[in-house]
Amino acid sequence: MIPSNAELREAAERYAAAGGRSTLNHFKKTFQLEYKEDDSPVTNADREAETVIREMIRSDFPGHGIIGEEYGKENEDSDVVWILDPIDGTKSFIHGVPFYTTLIGVLVKDEPVAGIIYAPALDELVSAATGEGCTLNGEECRVRECDSLAKATFLTTEVDTFEKYGFRAPFSELLNRTRLHRTWGDAYGHMMVATGRADIMIDPILNIWDAAALLPVITEAGGAHTDLKGKKTIQTGNGLSTNKTLLPEILNIFDQD
Repeated sequence: MIPSNAELREAAERYAAAGGRSTLNHFKKTFQLEYKEDDSPVTNADREAETVIREMIRSDFPGHGIIGEEYGKENEDSDVVWILDPIDGTKSFIHGVPFYTTLIGVLVKDEPVAGIIYAPALDELVSAATGEGCTLNGEECRVRECDSLAKATFLTTEVDTFEKYGFRAPFSELLNRTRLHRTWGDAYGHMMVATGRADIMIDPILNIWDAAALLPVITEAGGAHTDLKGKKTIQTGNGLSTNKTLLPEILNIFDQD
């Protein structure tokens, strides 16, 4: 029997809190740093947090699938699959910047139905499930009403990725047309949109463990999470979070490239 969306959400909140808090044993303290083949950093804090979460899932839901950034896939053909990113924003983590997060997305028959974004160093937990709304530390949160790019705050993670993945022109246009832009984004930027503290967050490159939590969170906060062609998906390798009013104009900018 497949648990309800509410049950999956409640479990994901517990797992993200436990895994995320384990990272605080190393944040601004001692950690072991390595670099993967793609030159992305990984620490023992990443691996320990994913181990904590995997063990809790296995205990509560034997047979459920798990896909994690650090330890790969198990039972991925299950009707319920947990998607884990123990530290999203490892570059922030290793620099002592508190805008890193622990991400958990839950797929039921390949559809994202629950998502958690937890920033352990700030103790901010955003939680959502399909049909259940979105909360920040238990209080309802919504995307901000913003009807013009000229009034919008635009976030991203690394500016050079836009050029690397062929989006230099639309990125430049967004910079020129929005009121304010900031970086140190990663999933925390999407959390900022979901909680009404920013209006646009764009990642030109996303893995499934980066994206799985975002779609339910932004959708249930009243916003839109799509790829850069406007498709509501976590599978195409990039992502945009915003409100429904700004979405068409942003997509039009990327369509012109």
